[in-house]
Amino acid sequence: MKILRTAAIAAVGLLALAACQQAAKNTAADESEIRDGSRAWATAYNAGDADGVANLYSDDAVVMPPGMQAVIGRDAIREYIVTDSAAAKAAGVMMTIEHGDSVGMSGDLAWHSGPYSVSDASGAKVDGGNYMEALQKKEGKWYIVRDIWNSDQAPAPAAMPES
Repeated sequence: MKILRTAAIAAVGLLALAACQQAAKNTAADESEIRDGSRAWATAYNAGDADGVANLYSDDAVVMPPGMQAVIGRDAIREYIVTDSAAAKAAGVMMTIEHGDSVGMSGDLAWHSGPYSVSDASGAKVDGGNYMEALQKKEGKWYIVRDIWNSDQAPAPAAMPES
């Protein structure tokens, strides 16, 4: 009788644990929204639409471009994009977010990473690399909270000091 009672208590405990487990969430719509946001970023950047790019970031976002100090806050990011996208346009290059990206998420936090390429007016690839975004869902919309990227090309050598 005691064994039966112990088995019954264990079975109830296992059922309670199973009931607490969350069902797997279908994240396809969120993943699509995140991927579409990154492609919208590239489209807005190429068009020189700094507001379009900046509005994809949270108010307190941090952008970490290669070779320079971090850019903190949506307003500072907007100003950075104004200058950087104008320089890209003057150089005749365009950015493309490539396929082969990955998205992962847990609750209202997500990450998105993948390759990008930069092409000149003839369509020839002049640069490329990888990016990594951390995103947070706020009021039903995904916002970039951290953004970093790197080029596959080696950095230019530092200038030699004069003797």
